[in-house]
Amino acid sequence: MPAIVEVADLERLHRARVPKMFYDYAASGSWSETTLRDNRRAFDDMRFNQRVAVDLSTRSVACELLGQKASLPLALAPIGMLGMQHADGEIHAARAAAAQQVPFILSTMSICSIEDVAASCDAPFWFQLYVMRDHGFVKSLMDRAKAAGCTALVLTLDLQLLGQRHADVRNGLSAPPKLTLKNLMNIALHPRWALGMLGTQRRGFGNIVGHVKGVDDMSSLSNWTARQFDPALSWDDVAWIRDYWDGPLIIKGVLDPSDCAQAASMGAHAVVVSNHGGRQLDGAPASLAALPLALEAIKALPGRASRSEVWVDGGIRSGQDLLKALALGADAALIGRAFVAGLGALGQDGVEKAVSFIRRELELSMAFCGVTDVREVDRGIFWPPPHRELQSALT
Repeated sequence: MPAIVEVADLERLHRARVPKMFYDYAASGSWSETTLRDNRRAFDDMRFNQRVAVDLSTRSVACELLGQKASLPLALAPIGMLGMQHADGEIHAARAAAAQQVPFILSTMSICSIEDVAASCDAPFWFQLYVMRDHGFVKSLMDRAKAAGCTALVLTLDLQLLGQRHADVRNGLSAPPKLTLKNLMNIALHPRWALGMLGTQRRGFGNIVGHVKGVDDMSSLSNWTARQFDPALSWDDVAWIRDYWDGPLIIKGVLDPSDCAQAASMGAHAVVVSNHGGRQLDGAPASLAALPLALEAIKALPGRASRSEVWVDGGIRSGQDLLKALALGADAALIGRAFVAGLGALGQDGVEKAVSFIRRELELSMAFCGVTDVREVDRGIFWPPPHRELQSALT
């Protein structure tokens, strides 16, 4: 196996080891994938300002996220069906996050249940929630998350309707997946993955199947979920969830500055500027491009709302990407596809590698820009340098 030294290496191995149906689910975007590509281009178009003769003997990328210590300003984003990338995938990812000292966020639509992950990992994790029509079930999910020791709730708002991802339609991805001859042949070409799946009983949506009356298998789940995602979602729903959940609340999936300000005003401890990884509205701006206006809107709010942390996701594959997001004002970032690639490639070890690569790249690139503490990163790391620094150099 070739040397694995960056996330791109994990991505190639992920593609080779996971059946096409599930690889495409993680890797693809909606419609023409314009926003998916723009998420990456937004990072690629920015350049750093190299500084020299700075004491770099002591460097730190450690921080606090919602008062929780982290080894770098990064968290693992909630990913649906993570357990189909690798057997017991959510458990492997949670353990990797704990080992790397970053938060892991478990999706409502996970394969391993909240209880499975809690029983298999000593470190606390966060839980991501979708708003469904059955508010009683939504409350039960929050109760289960609290009982499992989840220390924060991540409320996703940009999935009232499911965006069309052409790859998923072509592959027949559904619940349960359509086992066409083509899909079965492709699974047969991935024996490592298939053996892993045969070795686990966790192959359904563990947070739902068996927890909802009438939903006892994958076939009944499909009909239930089709009815449950709530297109009538409003800020009133956000308010009752905020009032019911008594821990830190993170609101994810907002781009418009007024929506970001509304989320912060409603008591969100953190707001995640996100276009759902280019998987919902194709043609939406890159998350990084939306970040400055979101920050401006939130910082202009009165009182505590202006102090809400602002995070970003979408397109981050390296420590240099993370550094650029921090320099634009983000307090932290979420990664999705980068750690999913590690999971599909090498399980827990692959997720740990992905995080460690990003940490190392962040530390080195930050130092080359003359900054030794990640909490001091600002726009001064960009080329061309700010006007005030040019004036200082000339005088």
